[in-house]
Amino acid sequence: MCGLAGFVTFQPFADPATAEVRLRAMTDAIRHRGPDAEGHWSDPEAGVALGHRRLSIIDLSPAGAQPMTSACGRYVLAYNGEIYNHAELRAELESAGAAPDWRGHSDTETLLAAIVERGLEQALKAAAGMFAIALWDRQEGVLSLARDRMGEKPLYFAPSGGGWLFGSELPALVAGGQARKIDRAALAAYLQFGYVPDHLCIYQGVQKLRPGGILRLGAGEAPEPLRYDSPEARFGQPPTITDPAEAAAQLDRTLAQVVGDQMESDVPLGCFLSGGVDSSLVASLMQAASDRQIRSFSIGFDNPRFNEAPHAAAVARHLGTDHTEFILKEDDALAIVADLPAIYDEPFADSSQIPTTLLCRAARAHVTVALSGDGGDEVFGGYNRHIRGPGLWRSVTRLPWALRRLGAGAVGGAAWLGLRSEGLSHRIVTALGLPVTTLQQLPKLAATLRAAGDAEAFYRTFATTANRPEALLSGPVGPCPVSDRDPAAEGLEMAEWMMARDVTGYLPGDILVKVDRAAMSVGLETRAPLLDVRVERLARQIPVGLHVDGQGGKRLLREVLYRYVPRELIERPKQGFAIPLDDWLRGALRDWGEDLMQDEDLLSALGLNGAAIARLWTRHQARHLNAGRELWTVLMLLQWARAQHLA
Repeated sequence: MCGLAGFVTFQPFADPATAEVRLRAMTDAIRHRGPDAEGHWSDPEAGVALGHRRLSIIDLSPAGAQPMTSACGRYVLAYNGEIYNHAELRAELESAGAAPDWRGHSDTETLLAAIVERGLEQALKAAAGMFAIALWDRQEGVLSLARDRMGEKPLYFAPSGGGWLFGSELPALVAGGQARKIDRAALAAYLQFGYVPDHLCIYQGVQKLRPGGILRLGAGEAPEPLRYDSPEARFGQPPTITDPAEAAAQLDRTLAQVVGDQMESDVPLGCFLSGGVDSSLVASLMQAASDRQIRSFSIGFDNPRFNEAPHAAAVARHLGTDHTEFILKEDDALAIVADLPAIYDEPFADSSQIPTTLLCRAARAHVTVALSGDGGDEVFGGYNRHIRGPGLWRSVTRLPWALRRLGAGAVGGAAWLGLRSEGLSHRIVTALGLPVTTLQQLPKLAATLRAAGDAEAFYRTFATTANRPEALLSGPVGPCPVSDRDPAAEGLEMAEWMMARDVTGYLPGDILVKVDRAAMSVGLETRAPLLDVRVERLARQIPVGLHVDGQGGKRLLREVLYRYVPRELIERPKQGFAIPLDDWLRGALRDWGEDLMQDEDLLSALGLNGAAIARLWTRHQARHLNAGRELWTVLMLLQWARAQHLA
């Protein structure tokens, strides 16, 4: 796990010394991604410079240093990530007589040898891993950028003069001369989803390479993109494993192999353990594969409403892991808010960024690599929208349009009542025998009724933070897709289509950004076995009904987990990394929030509607509504912009 940066001009550098200073500035900007070493390579005559920051994980010797030149001398590689099946690939090269005289045992060297023998596209198709790659072909004078299938590792690029800038994070491009002009479409999308979708960037002119993509850049040529893999295309394929027992057995074997591969490390390794399905399964398989206690880490809060630590501790005791529990006070969580703009290179408002960052900081004091359960919800159907969405879709689409409009109006009126009088609406809901949480779902339910018949609008009622982001902006904005590769709903069951949408949008745009930036801010490598291509391909060979139905999600994962952990330790309502945003914004974070929202220069620079935001804040403070998520999205944007000195 590392960071890369560089630029290409396709013509000789006018001043090689200035080019070297520029390259070092770019790699210095991402020093946190690779605190152990740095490397720089350039060919001034060809007009190319590659830089690398190294977090040493496998082959700690100089033989693993980057940028690395292939044994034949044709290719130079700067690479961020891990190839988990590199030992298998190395053995294949040796059997075919195509292996060079190995200098070390790093996966970087294996990947380069595979590229020499098979070409970049075929080498990546054979690789199981997470990565971002910059590959210079000295023979053809072509730079190729590539990214892993699921989007675990980031890679930004932008035109610069007649050439290109590229890097693992935005600050590297800014250090290389990229202008920082806000992209309005990305801004509107951020306000709607709470993150900048992966096909957009907050700065005009900058792009992110698509997951599973390769981009070929040559002198005088238009950029040549291609996809070497498309995980979303595997949804809807005819299942080949339909027997539940066989499916569970194959998943157990595949996960055991993948977890074993991902445990390879020349530095201390552990895992995150929340006590939920995904992390508990990863911890179980790690402990089963190890002849000693594995290290496991969990985080909890002194507020019992948000504390999952006891559940994690119970699972750890059953498995016998060497478990470390970090219990934090509310002040610990609040203190980290000021650090967030330096961690997230684009505005980011998934509030679970706070406990995730705290957990990464705490774990880094003990290990350099941590396996996680990320990806289980998207690949195996774990979100409420996958479970409840299809039934709701069937119900509302059966209603005539007139009745749907009437129902939406009635629900909207109930929601308005809840906004105006929280106490009265609580009494009404209680009298009807409904849970109090019904009040928070009323606006979503009204939107769902209005959206019936439009699958895209229906999905957005579950996946968005703000239903009307245009109300927070000055001037018109157009609709923004969650992803530029949204799968078609035709031919897919609703649960499966929503899972595919999450794989192409929410996963790379939110979940993987959250974990990558939090972990790399402290030089911690995280690995996600449930996103391994071998696991993901197997999941799509199994009928969606074995994964999720109207009664529950991740059914097959649970079946495998219960071979290692008793059911009673796991079965409880899904909690996640929740924090009390509504309360914080009325209490400990109130002064901070008001200071940001009163910064007229910031509001103007971002094109925000200050009056609309102030009204939302006032209603929240008066408890006319709970708008914590929407306000947090605005505040994270303002704080990020202030840290970037955009006003």
